[in-house]
Amino acid sequence: MADTHAKHGPSYMAIFWYLAVLTVVEIAVIFMPIAKLAVGVMLVSLASAKAALVALYFMHLRLETKTLGYIALTPVVIGTFLVLVLLPDSLHAPHQTADSKKVEAPKH
Repeated sequence: MADTHAKHGPSYMAIFWYLAVLTVVEIAVIFMPIAKLAVGVMLVSLASAKAALVALYFMHLRLETKTLGYIALTPVVIGTFLVLVLLPDSLHAPHQTADSKKVEAPKH
């Protein structure tokens, strides 16, 4: 008897291998002689791609309604917004106390 179910999309093993390749790429990125900011951006991008693969295929979100997709993406949007809003605060010089501003008196 012929199989009546058509395959839709890649199999779980294909997704596993995609995730494995992305993990190897992440490890390679860590050892690249590039700026730390670039490494960070690349690692976050790769992690986001891996999270999307897991959510779409292992959590079956690709088969759900658009409303559930919006619900799943809401924390991502809020998190990205918070990072972008708070990023300028992390770029300032560390707080200096009054003790660190004291100048030693010259010795006579």
